[in-house]
Amino acid sequence: MTNNKTPKWFKFFAIAMLVVGIFFHLFNLHNKVYWHDEVYTSIRAAGFTRDEIDKELFQNRIIPATELQKYQRPKLGSTAEDTIKSLALEDPQHPPLYFLIARFWMQTFGSSLTASRVLPLLFSLMGLPLMYALGLELFASPIVAILATVLLALSPFDILFAQTARQYSLLTTLVIGSSFTLLQALRLPTLRNWSLYALSSALGFYTHPFFGLTTIAHTVYVLLLKVSFQKIQAERKFYRIDYKSIKQFFLAIASSLVLFSPWIVVLVTNYERAAATTSWTKSKEEFLYLIKLWILSFSSLLLDLDFGFNNIWTYVSRTLVIAVIGLGIYQVCHRTSKATWLFIITTIFVPFLLLAVPDFLLGGKRSAVSRYLISCYPGIQLAVAYLLGTHIIQGRKLWQGIMVLLSAGAIASCTVSGFSETWWNKDLSYHNAEVARYINSSPSPKVISEIGDDFTNTGELISLSYLLQDNVSLVLLSQPPQLENVTSLLLGNTEPFLFRPSGQFIKKLRSEQGQLVEALKPGRLWQLKKQ
Repeated sequence: MTNNKTPKWFKFFAIAMLVVGIFFHLFNLHNKVYWHDEVYTSIRAAGFTRDEIDKELFQNRIIPATELQKYQRPKLGSTAEDTIKSLALEDPQHPPLYFLIARFWMQTFGSSLTASRVLPLLFSLMGLPLMYALGLELFASPIVAILATVLLALSPFDILFAQTARQYSLLTTLVIGSSFTLLQALRLPTLRNWSLYALSSALGFYTHPFFGLTTIAHTVYVLLLKVSFQKIQAERKFYRIDYKSIKQFFLAIASSLVLFSPWIVVLVTNYERAAATTSWTKSKEEFLYLIKLWILSFSSLLLDLDFGFNNIWTYVSRTLVIAVIGLGIYQVCHRTSKATWLFIITTIFVPFLLLAVPDFLLGGKRSAVSRYLISCYPGIQLAVAYLLGTHIIQGRKLWQGIMVLLSAGAIASCTVSGFSETWWNKDLSYHNAEVARYINSSPSPKVISEIGDDFTNTGELISLSYLLQDNVSLVLLSQPPQLENVTSLLLGNTEPFLFRPSGQFIKKLRSEQGQLVEALKPGRLWQLKKQ
């Protein structure tokens, strides 16, 4: 690829799109539903365990909804050790790095929704210069590097998770950063560069176990690139892939795993807990369902307008985006050197196949969870950037128009999701805003709940508490729920609601109490009518 001078109009366009992307990162942070997983980020960072919260809450108590938020603030007398213990006991599949940083952040800046979400936002913004560096390293073209940075800044998917108090924006940044440090170490195999790669890999492992998908992709890349010196097209950069380089690579990986070994011990020791907590990913789904979610996941990097999961227009627009991605990958494979196209191919397809093949053969939906595919996404953004960049350098108006259309689609997606209280990434808590509006419309509401069938009610109740008015009381029943506690609520001028009741509790209430009406089925909200 020739390194043409960057057109002046392109510089203005890129700056404008970067500003727009950063604006959407910051927009409407505090108005979106603080969903189940975010609640648990705060619980872990604060030093609580779910078990101790459940034992304290579900004791046939009537409390103000806002009282639940004390579990989102640092526990009195707790230390960072309590955060680590909480994860090790109940969520060993989540390493502690992000949660320890979140704890420090909480102690410094408070535990408001905005404060909690600024942290992942900053990690997301840190990925932008790293994406530029990676694009420049791979393609030796400022235009392609700038476009890759713009695509990351405007990505509807990345903005959604930049505004989510979880570790996924940090994971994205470390995936990009480790890829850059690997290429640097292969080009200039100094102790400093290999140490940086080992460190970035260790940080990746301590952020999320699925960083391992990136490490495996890097391993495949290094082993397949067999030529001693591989030159990137139109650039005087050489990647040394000889036995010494391979030895240095595996030494760096071994060093990162040694650094991660304390948490490996935690994972092995508490494997049954980790398996039970993630068992939902093993549910068997139809192949068509997986295909739909693959399309939605990969296209959400550029377009995230939702017309309904089963609406044909959702997939018409998304398929066009997938076609652009495919064309980008094709062009990278046919117009760049082996060192470049092999890197793009391995970083996209190796992580995807490691998740998709077991889903197809054994059943499961790991590959259908968009955040689990984060290792694939930077490679896709780089391929699309190369596709657009090569045509812009050649002055082709059609592709300049396509670039503007893709940017407009991303902006439209970010605008719609930015003004929405909830979006698809809220998962369990998707309907909580609607549930809260329904309850708040009552003059004297009381919300009855218990631990539930799937032990998710604790997180959902805390999520809901951010949306309920101050006059809403919660009635939290012990196990098994005692019906006499419900009977007492029917006295006086109260309007009882049931939030996410267990199946057994519903049967008891229907047979022994007043009429039970499904008030909001998607949100699992019921209303108990007086006889």
